[in-house]
Amino acid sequence: MKEITAVIRRDKLPETKQVLEELGYASLTIQSVDGRGKQKGAMCAEMDSELPDSFCTAVKLTPTPSAYALEHTLPKVALFVPKRLLTIVVPDDVVTKIVKEIIKVNRTGKNGDGKIFISPVEGAVRVRTGEHDGEAIA
Repeated sequence: MKEITAVIRRDKLPETKQVLEELGYASLTIQSVDGRGKQKGAMCAEMDSELPDSFCTAVKLTPTPSAYALEHTLPKVALFVPKRLLTIVVPDDVVTKIVKEIIKVNRTGKNGDGKIFISPVEGAVRVRTGEHDGEAIA
């Protein structure tokens, strides 16, 4: 079994859920998260699908200086971009197919398309029935 964790754009969530359901894997966990990638929070030029057009001019950030900030020159305030984090546990033989479909739905070619992480899962137990491993994730 593998755990697939995908960080995606908020507006791609309905499409991603639909494709996972069509593949037969509708069981997943979704969380609202904030983060930043290579762009280090500089998202106004690239993150057009994430935030309203007025975001860059409407937000007035007044950071409270920390001890670190007082001792260092900080070039800009680190902004975090709202995202959705999906977690799904699947059998090993379908990981590649599911990852390809998540990429297909979420790739826009712009910064902020997201990341996918794949991790091994040692075991699973369905609390209600006590089923283990493959039976627990089906």
